[in-house]
This record gives sequence, structure tokens and C-alpha cells, in this order.
Amino acid sequence: MDAPVVFLNQEEVKQSGGSNMKKTMDVVEDVFSLHQKGDYVMPDKTVLRWGEGTEATKGRINGMPGYIGGKFNASGIKWISSNPSNPFKFNIPRAAGMIILNNSATYLPEAIMDGTLISSMRTAANNGLAAKYLAKNDTKVIGLIGAGVLNRTILLALYEALPKLEKVKLFDLNSERSQKFIDEMLPYVPSVKMSISESAKDAVEGSDVFVTATVTTEPIVKQEWINPGSLYLHVGAHECEFKVVQLADKFIVDDWKKIKSRGEATSAIMHQEGDLQESDISANLGELVNGNKKARESDDETIVFHSVGLGIQDIAVAKIIYEEAKAKGLGQKIELWGNTKIFM
Repeated sequence: MDAPVVFLNQEEVKQSGGSNMKKTMDVVEDVFSLHQKGDYVMPDKTVLRWGEGTEATKGRINGMPGYIGGKFNASGIKWISSNPSNPFKFNIPRAAGMIILNNSATYLPEAIMDGTLISSMRTAANNGLAAKYLAKNDTKVIGLIGAGVLNRTILLALYEALPKLEKVKLFDLNSERSQKFIDEMLPYVPSVKMSISESAKDAVEGSDVFVTATVTTEPIVKQEWINPGSLYLHVGAHECEFKVVQLADKFIVDDWKKIKSRGEATSAIMHQEGDLQESDISANLGELVNGNKKARESDDETIVFHSVGLGIQDIAVAKIIYEEAKAKGLGQKIELWGNTKIFM
């Protein structure tokens, strides 16, 4: 009995559409629609950590299983690690992931692929989609706090979502990292002027959209920095003061239950301390995608969007990539059972 599994490395994932931001955003939009309709199964994320408060030093490994229905009809799991010391000690990326897809009929594994690129792209697509629905139509200036991998892909997503974008202000604690970010990303956003900000405050003030994608455990963003009408894309953990959320005209999430389960983001901490109720949440993004609730209603609305990331997004993107890889004949076939004839 044969049980072939297709293995796709990162280059083959790229060749199968893994680096196509528009395509990824389209998939994520479909996922949010199905999520709002309830056509999915998504157990809580499993987090392997070495004691409380160790993620910023020792890192963690996440297991994210899920099933997404609709045209995807796909199930699987993303297993992704993050070690903050990797870039400095071993000269390798902080995060590395793997995705396993299971056959919809037999449930046997049918594909194993690099999940690092997929994870970064779908996180960015999440926020690009939020900008599509929540940013002002004439958004010209964005601020980025954090010069890591996530803000690189988020910049690509915002470039896709915001056609009038003219200027990007970047702040990172490491100015050399900021300059490297600009040098490497400028060819991908050639019509945009990019500059290094001297502070997080400078990156936020005057920005129509601003993003925090950091590993901080202490709040960065202060409410008084924020322009009326701006959109704040909150990607990391405890990155802003409580007032930033409390004084926003709208607070939008991807999945409130998952944010609460993760427990480390500003909004989750607020909920734990009694400073945020479920009734304070204006909508989840799927409700905006399906037209069940209104998105931005005026240029004066200040909006906060917080996402924790959904495993079903990884599964859906991986399924589309797998189908493309099959059509192109990419990947290496691996026999799961080898020559075994009898097994228990």
C-alpha cells in the first residue's frame, strides 16, 4: 500500500504562488467570509513555552490545527517555532514553520511544506485586508514600528491595499536594521518614499495607518500620538496603552475567542483586568467582508484592528499552493510507509 506525500521546500512554495500578495489576500478574504459563517473547525493554538514570560528570551513553538470548508475543504496543522536568539547566535531566521495538509477523503497526510513564508504572508494579508476595509480611501502615509520580517510582508500588503500610498516612516531600536529594511524593500515599493524615524512617536504621528510588529512586552504606542481618522494595525502582544483601544471609535478583531485564549495582547490583558468587555468589540473582520457590519463610516473615525492569526488561514493558503504545485509538477514525493507490507 502506497502513501505518497509531496514535500515542497520554500523555493517551490514561492514558485507555486507563495510570494504573491494579491493572491494571498484573496485567499484570506475568502477565509474570513467562511469564518464568519462558521464553516471551519479551529481548536485553540497549542503553545510550547519554557515557563511564563520566557517567549521574549527563549521563544516558543506553536501548533495550529484547523479545518476550513468552502472551496478549500482542507485540514492540517502549522507547527512554527520562534527563537529570538536565532539571528544573533546562529545567523538564521527567528521563525521557521512547517505545514502538513491532510487528504479530505482519507485524512492521510498528502503534503508537507515550508510554512515560514506562508505564515508571514498570511499575517501580512490579514492586515492588508483590514486596511482595505478600514483605512481612509486617500491614505498616503504609513508608519511602521519594527523592522523585522513581518513588517516587510505587511508593507507589501499595504502597498497592495492602499493605491495612493506615498510615504513610509520606519522606526526600529536598531537603526542599521532600519536602513537594511529600506534598502531591501525599496525595489518592491518603488513609488513610495521611505524614511527612518527617530522614535516610535515620530512613526505614529501624522500617519494615516500605523503598524506595530514587535516583540516588546511593554506598551509602546500612546493615545496622544494618534491622529483622528487613523487606523492602527496591532500585530504583536502588549504594544499599546489601554487608552489606545478604549478611546478608539471602533475596535475590530479577527477572532476574539482566540485573542483571549492567547492572552498576551493588549486587548486580552485589558479583558483580564476588567477594562474591556466583549460588547466593546465593534466587529470581527469576517462581518465586514460579508457586509454584516459597517467598516469605516467617515474619515474622522479612529480605528484599531488587532489580529492574533488563524490557523485556518495557513491551511487555506497551503491548499491553494499545493494545488498549484501539483499542476506544475513541483515537489518531491516521499513514501510515508516505504516498503512496509504489514503494519500495526
